[in-house]
Amino acid sequence: MYYERFIAGRYLRSGRFFTSVSTWITTLGITLGVAVVCFVMSMHNGFEGELRKRLLGTTSHITIFPRNGMTISDHKQLIQKIEQIPNVIAASPFIYYKAAISSASAGDGIVVRGIDLDEERKTANIADNIILGKYTFNIHNDDTSEVAYGMLMGVTLADRLGVGIGDPVVLYSLRGEDLRKSSRPRVAKFYLAGIFETGMYEFDSEMSYIPLQAAQNLFQMENDVTAIHLKLTDIYLAEKTAPLIKDVLGEKYDIIPWNVLHKNLFTWIALEKKILFIGFILIVLVAAFSIISTLVMLAMEKRAEIGILKTIGSTPVSVKRIFIYNGLVVGIIGILSGWSLALIVAWVQNKYNLISLPAELYFISYLPIEVHPLDFIFAGLITILICFLAALYPAHRASSQSVIEVLRQ
Repeated sequence: MYYERFIAGRYLRSGRFFTSVSTWITTLGITLGVAVVCFVMSMHNGFEGELRKRLLGTTSHITIFPRNGMTISDHKQLIQKIEQIPNVIAASPFIYYKAAISSASAGDGIVVRGIDLDEERKTANIADNIILGKYTFNIHNDDTSEVAYGMLMGVTLADRLGVGIGDPVVLYSLRGEDLRKSSRPRVAKFYLAGIFETGMYEFDSEMSYIPLQAAQNLFQMENDVTAIHLKLTDIYLAEKTAPLIKDVLGEKYDIIPWNVLHKNLFTWIALEKKILFIGFILIVLVAAFSIISTLVMLAMEKRAEIGILKTIGSTPVSVKRIFIYNGLVVGIIGILSGWSLALIVAWVQNKYNLISLPAELYFISYLPIEVHPLDFIFAGLITILICFLAALYPAHRASSQSVIEVLRQ
């Protein structure tokens, strides 16, 4: 078998100019195909990972909702039970509702989340995302007669309202009012204590945090909360832990893991990744046709040498191996070059963020890259298989040449 590999190598390094150019064009096609799919799959891995990290930094690993749109009145007792369940690190209650907001210069509709700062710190990363001010609801107010609270607000929302640290805003709510009668919205005044930036446009442009008690007063919820956040030891234990929580709490609550809560988003990413991988296979198939044509021309050029090899005792199987080796070598060179090119481009993108994204469409403002070795290996195996299948026809054609006809010519 050594001489077969030796001859295959000589065939690759020799030949007419057109055959050599054709070989390198084929190799380039495989290189680009492998590089594109590896980079695109790494891009999707990075996009999904970054999105998951940002979502779970502002939401939770598991969220507990009351059924039938009700509220949770005994959340303190529930949290004590939940924190005893395996894999659960911490739990925090919150209120989630929409309200109108106005500043001195603008007004808008936003999403308000009422939280306990100390409890929320255990389950979310909002404290790490503060870019201006502090993670606090405490404010310095010279007017002791005024009832006002601190507020945390997304950076995009703050820009839209034209407010900065220490500026006042007013929230309006009609929740719980009988709209058939003459009713007026409840009003609560807040001072901006901190501005956060999660990197996700949806949160930074619509979300604000206020004290849990202030939210209960504003939305007429007494001591109730909307839901409970949970943080686990590992995000991938969410589906395993959800049934354990349900056994403890019973049928009164919906236990929603993070991958179910954001199922549509992550399903779309996974589907897009599969579609792009199919596109990669088509690129490699085009390169495979080049392998076929290159090896067919090589077989025609080396007819005399093939005849001599058969004359001195080489079997058709040995001749077939020579051409299969040629196809595999072209594929291996293309794979290694494609891997290298994809890794270089990924490193450049992660370091310099050359490719940016519209934040209002993609939640993040840049294209993150996350390399998974298994994706690279899988792409390489598929490419090798296609190159092997592409080499079979020209290898069979070369091995089936008649020695007598070759020697007559």
